[in-house]
Amino acid sequence: MSRRGSTMIEYALVLPVLLLFILGIIDCGRLLWTYTTLHHAAEAAARCGAIDQVTCGTTGQIRSYAVAQAYGLTIDVSAFTAATMACGMSVTGQQSFVFLIPWFAQFTASSGPGSITLSASACYPT
Repeated sequence: MSRRGSTMIEYALVLPVLLLFILGIIDCGRLLWTYTTLHHAAEAAARCGAIDQVTCGTTGQIRSYAVAQAYGLTIDVSAFTAATMACGMSVTGQQSFVFLIPWFAQFTASSGPGSITLSASACYPT
């Protein structure tokens, strides 16, 4: 009985599952990094708006500061909103995240197939 092709068949069966697993780990890492960066930008902008009236004196300056704090993300100023609330200076940001793996379509929201909208908000007391 010949066993020369059995390794190739095993490899052909295991490789797609292994690649899917590895790409899933990469996608989860990208998702967590994007959310953490977005949350950091919202927190930094809320703090700046509450304590630094020179740099972040207006809503537009606060939103621009938030974009500057979102290191590595290409994000528009319109993704952030800033307002004075009961808790203090509140900043909220949203970013669309597109998955690499096309099978994540079950997470589809209004932002399109294979993508979700991340939202982060922070409030710093004034």
